[in-house]
Amino acid sequence: MPQAKNFYDVLGVKRDASDKEIKTAFRKLAQKYHPDAGGDEQKFKEISEAYETLSDPKKRKEYDQLLMFGGMPGAGGPGGGAYTYTGGAGAGGWSDIFSSIFNGDGAFGGDWAQGFGGMGGARAANRPTKGSDLSLTVDVSAEDAFRGTTHKVTYRIPSTGEQQVITVSVPAGAVDGGKLRYKRKGEYGRNGGERGDLVVTTHVEEHPIFKRKGADVTMTLPISVAEAALGCQIDVPTPGGKTVRLKIPSGTQTGKTFRFKEMGAPDVKHRGRTGALLVTVEVRVPTRLSAAERAAFEKLLDLDERDYRADVNRYHGKM
Repeated sequence: MPQAKNFYDVLGVKRDASDKEIKTAFRKLAQKYHPDAGGDEQKFKEISEAYETLSDPKKRKEYDQLLMFGGMPGAGGPGGGAYTYTGGAGAGGWSDIFSSIFNGDGAFGGDWAQGFGGMGGARAANRPTKGSDLSLTVDVSAEDAFRGTTHKVTYRIPSTGEQQVITVSVPAGAVDGGKLRYKRKGEYGRNGGERGDLVVTTHVEEHPIFKRKGADVTMTLPISVAEAALGCQIDVPTPGGKTVRLKIPSGTQTGKTFRFKEMGAPDVKHRGRTGALLVTVEVRVPTRLSAAERAAFEKLLDLDERDYRADVNRYHGKM
């Protein structure tokens, strides 16, 4: 009965072989027997198993001890199979090496990487790969964001350095930080792969009076103490360029919000819809008074017998 091979025999090295000698032997055999290079798959599995064990100092020590006591693990021969090594290789293990090769990184560099011309590394390198996405930002005025606009933009393709021009259509209702994706306008693919996309981010400038909450538009409307007390009518601008008349009832307080349906911004997420315009009143108290105004306010104070701090006074009385 022929003697079963051990892992050293499989790699064709002596039992006192150095780590470098083991790695060199594995490289040569792997190049010869790798299935992607037309080699023997079973043979490749055998040398891979051997290298996985002998490249790991801890596993190699355990393996050598078994050989000393007559065991023949993992060699596939008659008398062996007492126990099997499983799991990935340690540092520098074959799984790491071949993952690098398959990614086209050249696991060992130099002539070794070139030697795998017909193997997985070359196959991965020749596989069609989609180009990466490119990104750019366009500045948009608040008014243009409300009504929509177009921008002609020039950008550069990194791989070729060529300049390309695209007309960006900013939709009505565009928001700050919104993204527009243009298919197959990005980096070129490799080996026949399709181009990546161009992602355009809109940077919308702040409006002097309008703020955005999605499609809803908010604004603060200052009114005087007299207007708040007596009530008034005020023409309010809208994002669409029109005006609406706001009737403010007498006694209106700061923070009161009035809602105008479909007077906000177009809803970019729901075509055909328009948000609301939310007008919040802010009662402004004058910081300086003329002599006549002061006299009028003093007279008003004398006439006003309301108890504005009734709740405060009730609480104070309990203390």
